[in-house]
Amino acid sequence: MLDRIDIHIEVPRVDYEKLSGDRMGETSESIRKRVQAARNIQQQRFASSQSDIICNADMHVGEIRQFCKLQDEGQSLMRAAMMQLNLSARAYHRILKLARTIADLAGSEEIQSVHLAEALQYRPKLMLG
Repeated sequence: MLDRIDIHIEVPRVDYEKLSGDRMGETSESIRKRVQAARNIQQQRFASSQSDIICNADMHVGEIRQFCKLQDEGQSLMRAAMMQLNLSARAYHRILKLARTIADLAGSEEIQSVHLAEALQYRPKLMLG
C-alpha cells in the first residue's frame, strides 16, 4: 500500500535555537516562482504530445522512457537502489517521475544523480519488527 504514495518525508523536531534565530528561510514568493517555472517546463515538454499529459506525475511508461533518461552514474545508482531496496516496477517509475520533477525545480534539463538520490530518499522507510 505504501508503494502507491509518491513522497514520504520524516519531519524531525525543530530546535528552539533555529526557531528563535534571526535567519530567514526561502520566502513563499520565491518558492512559488520556482514551482511555476517547473510547471511551465512541464507544459512545454508535453505540449507537442497527443496525450492529455500536463505534468510529470501524469506520465506513462513511454513518456518516462523518453523524458527520464539517466546518465551512466544515475543508472548505476538506480540499479543499486533497485537491488538493495527491492523496488517494484511501480516504485521504479515513480522515482523516475519524481527525479524528473526535482530536476525541473532545479532548472536542469537532465536528471542528475543528485536529483535521483533526493527522489530515492523520499521512499518509505520500512518498519521492521
